[in-house]
Amino acid sequence: MSSPWLTSEAARAPRLIVERAHDELLAGNASDPRLAQVRSIVRDSWGRSVVSAVGAETLPVLELQGEDLETYRRGHPLAGALELIRGLLLPGHAEAAGVAVAVGDAAGRLLWVEGDRRVRNLTGDMGFVAGANWAEDRVGTAAPGTALALGRSVQVRGAEHFNRFVQAWSCTAAPVRDPETGRLIGVIDVTGRDEAASPQAQLLVDATARAVEGELMVARLRADRHPAEGRFPASRPARVGSRATLTVLGRDRALLTLSGEGMERVVELGARHAEIVLMLATHRQGITAERLAELVYGDPAATGTLRPEMVRLRKLLERTAPALVPESRPYRMAGEVETDAQQVLSLLGRGAHRVALAAYRGDVLPASTAPGVEELRETIRTSLREALLAEAGVDVLLSYVDTDAGADDDEALRQVLRMLPARSPRRAGIVARLELLER
Repeated sequence: MSSPWLTSEAARAPRLIVERAHDELLAGNASDPRLAQVRSIVRDSWGRSVVSAVGAETLPVLELQGEDLETYRRGHPLAGALELIRGLLLPGHAEAAGVAVAVGDAAGRLLWVEGDRRVRNLTGDMGFVAGANWAEDRVGTAAPGTALALGRSVQVRGAEHFNRFVQAWSCTAAPVRDPETGRLIGVIDVTGRDEAASPQAQLLVDATARAVEGELMVARLRADRHPAEGRFPASRPARVGSRATLTVLGRDRALLTLSGEGMERVVELGARHAEIVLMLATHRQGITAERLAELVYGDPAATGTLRPEMVRLRKLLERTAPALVPESRPYRMAGEVETDAQQVLSLLGRGAHRVALAAYRGDVLPASTAPGVEELRETIRTSLREALLAEAGVDVLLSYVDTDAGADDDEALRQVLRMLPARSPRRAGIVARLELLER
């Protein structure tokens, strides 16, 4: 299998031009024409670095160490997400991954740095270690600090770094936000050679940050004795801007995440409401009452049962997400709702198999017997399986057969066996599993 950290030269000015432009800026020649060839996101960051009086050869300050670092890490909200981050960004043998993965706080201080041993040893020489502050106003342009400064994912390649000590490396970082308040709480960074700043790397790091935010919200819901819908009073309805997401994979009670104006809120839906909203979300053009009744109840004549349920759903959304209240004739959501199930299909369509598999948390509303849900459930399962068998490498297939969906898939197990090297220690376990399935 090819590595997920694939090299790309897209949108990249020649290194020599970037180096010369950097030197001219430091010399005070901000009008040098070569600066116009540097990506605007980098050029703007260089300007902020100059304003912050960052030195071009200044190592980051080690602000946390020893017991202070350990105590701070234990209390940080991202501590509980480390296993998820490792699973997505450092699958397999982490110490030979070819990249270093760092998790930092909202101030830019690195709290955990893991991954390839050789990369960590080399980057450690420039201060890329736990406890060091990599904020943009401390070390200049670099993915972790610039991602925090802009509040979005960022890639910085080689000579685009402000600090000359860092220009041998490339990196991709994405901020992580509190799922309820929208407040920045940290950053996830991947650092390596050119491959660490490819389009695939950005997709993977972005997806990891969103997955972490989802895990944080789920953990809070589990810790709360009351359902999420009760946690957000009717007097504070969510202001939905451009995004509403329905989480249905591996859940019997769906989560409706509402985003807008820098805020996020989550509403937990009952089983029937989850089925209805899912059907409306997957039929954006609208759907008749009879067809919706058939998809939810299995009977197109069950409109008398459907209508009171729609009244209750509207009342719930009027309190929590007025911009989403369903319309009638035909039934459809007033605003666009994305689903995590459809996101899996989108990722598969883009060839992001590892990310799609990580995003697949289980079947669509597994306890539901609604015909429309059962059909979508089978579509997601089949699409994931067929895409992985047709195109995925051995590492992704190994991850697949370790899931509930692939545990008893003898065809996938046989394909893994064909792809594994003859001396792989994983072969014996795969053979044993196949023998059990054949009994």
